[in-house]
Amino acid sequence: MATELLTSETLSQLYQEHHSWLLGWLDKRVQCRLQAEDHAHDTFVRVMASGRTPDLNEPRPYLATIAKNLLINHWRRATIEQVYLERLSAIPEATSLSMEESAIILETIQEIDELLSRLPEKARKAFFMSQIDGLTYVEIAEKLGVSDRMVRKYMVQAMVLCLSVEF
Repeated sequence: MATELLTSETLSQLYQEHHSWLLGWLDKRVQCRLQAEDHAHDTFVRVMASGRTPDLNEPRPYLATIAKNLLINHWRRATIEQVYLERLSAIPEATSLSMEESAIILETIQEIDELLSRLPEKARKAFFMSQIDGLTYVEIAEKLGVSDRMVRKYMVQAMVLCLSVEF
């Protein structure tokens, strides 16, 4: 797929010709006009940030793919936040966290989720089974239908990824 530099004219034309369609497409999926407007805006920001525009006969599938990925990220963050808030509400008031502490913890959890989403599915599952469920490599291997040697490789992948993060 050939690409060309994104000019303001190209971006403007893309926006004018497809923004309304994209907004409707998003509105059907999120069923909230304000949220759809935010995601449409973010989609065009991503196009603009890339600095390049694909040479496409049909730009709508391209825009829809970007928007769909934004929605997936949004839904994943919302799910994490919901689970966190449910768990937080179960903490007795005497030990409850401040709003700032809560926001920091939620942001950290979301960053960890984003980091671990880079792993292949089985490596991510193996990491969670080991670190959260406390399973042995043999137990993980049985559950994933792989050898315990493969589980070791998955764990190395996960640990290398975790160690690659700069603080």
